[in-house]
Amino acid sequence: MTAPRMRSRRLVALPLGMVTATAFALLPNVTASAAEAAPQTATADATSLSYVVNIATGQGPTATVKKSIAGAGGTIVIAYDQIGVIVVHSANPDFARTIRKVPGVQSAGATRTAPLAPQSTTEAGTPKVLSAREVASVQAAEGQDPLEPFQWDLPAIKADKAHEKTLGSREVTVAVIDTGVDDTHPDLAPNFNREASVNCVSGKPNTTHGAWRPGTSSGSAHGTHVAGEIAAAKNGIGMTGVAPGVQVAGIKVADPKDYVYTESVVCGFVWAAEHHVDITNNSYYTDPWNYNCLDDADQKALVDAVVRASQYAERKGTVNVAAAGNERHDLDADSIADPASPDDGTPGDRVIDPHKCLDLPPQLPGVVTVSATGAKGIKSSFSNYGHGVIDVAAPGGDSVRYQPPASPAANGGILGTMPGGTWGYAVGTSMASPHVAGVAALIKSTHPHATAGQVKAMLYAQADATPCTDPYDINSDGKIDAVCKGSKNHNGFYGVGIVNALNAVTK
Repeated sequence: MTAPRMRSRRLVALPLGMVTATAFALLPNVTASAAEAAPQTATADATSLSYVVNIATGQGPTATVKKSIAGAGGTIVIAYDQIGVIVVHSANPDFARTIRKVPGVQSAGATRTAPLAPQSTTEAGTPKVLSAREVASVQAAEGQDPLEPFQWDLPAIKADKAHEKTLGSREVTVAVIDTGVDDTHPDLAPNFNREASVNCVSGKPNTTHGAWRPGTSSGSAHGTHVAGEIAAAKNGIGMTGVAPGVQVAGIKVADPKDYVYTESVVCGFVWAAEHHVDITNNSYYTDPWNYNCLDDADQKALVDAVVRASQYAERKGTVNVAAAGNERHDLDADSIADPASPDDGTPGDRVIDPHKCLDLPPQLPGVVTVSATGAKGIKSSFSNYGHGVIDVAAPGGDSVRYQPPASPAANGGILGTMPGGTWGYAVGTSMASPHVAGVAALIKSTHPHATAGQVKAMLYAQADATPCTDPYDINSDGKIDAVCKGSKNHNGFYGVGIVNALNAVTK
């Protein structure tokens, strides 16, 4: 494994006073109060895999299913009775095939191809925070946080104008399901919600204080960056989030090598559902399959489990927002080349049908799927797209060569918070999705009694309709780089349009 799998990995630390730093590429490919843990302790060895076993909801695993799991060499890690998903560890290579034959089991599959690795108990660490003196060394413009002039993305969605009306409500919480969040960052600490934060890496909630914090992997800064885009406080320090008055929580799902497996995602959605989270941001894809094909028994089980969890969250009132991905894929095409799956083993060179093989979570039913735009307001060069797949668009940045921003912002990336009290630029649909999560949080702040469905409806109705970019020759080499299908009001590049934060607080 040489590259992280979160939706974006173009990050660079931004020391105070050096706001024009150039981003370097780290390349894109970032609960269960009603859940019943099994009495035995799950252990992993060099041959164990993790599995999800999906059964009928509402009754919990029956004695027959429990006995069959044990008989097939499985150990229950946790059972999410409310959605009928059981997380199991087993060293039996035939476990899934065996358990699928058990009455009451609807689907079952391995969540990975690489064996389980022991989890570190100290990976959270204690991030370094800049001193008040260091922070104060930057001169703030009147009415702005010090780094706000470098956030071209805020006026692009009229967030700066929205902030004149409201910064959002502290009764609203956005959870960042990602690599972890540095809650000690001076731009995040004022808005951080510890009660709604958790570590879900094992598939079972770990509520140890600080367990939600990032580790030290190459991609660990991702979740903290996303959190700052959403809710960095307007406090005279650093940058400003899209919704700087709402609360932000960290739900850590990425393991020490930055893999995000199905059991972690299930845990994350269920935790959000049961801890009064209003919005989740999902800037990752679920490993190890970039696309999960419904004609494969293992992959179908993973889809089933994540669908159950995400829809459970929505039924509880949570709006789920997800990044569309950075592979330049047309998700409405007849076929797509997927040479990277499984990414935790030996990838095969396969061609898939994106209508039957789904990217989780952006292609989940009910999820708000977000494409990225650059500083010129057109689809980012890397962004996935697809008519009927993309719901809305938002700033995710792009190469300065393709879409240079106006002065004074000298970087085409998106500014965000970084672990240890710094700031940095990033580029990706990972950066577009939190803009939408922030706008959804402003809508929820303005309409506190709105259901998840109503928040989504307002998000779509208030977006600025954006016609197809045609022709789309992003590098000006005379060749068409992508074809946009659809009308001004609904197309494959921008969905129903680019989100509008001012509309969110005035309509």
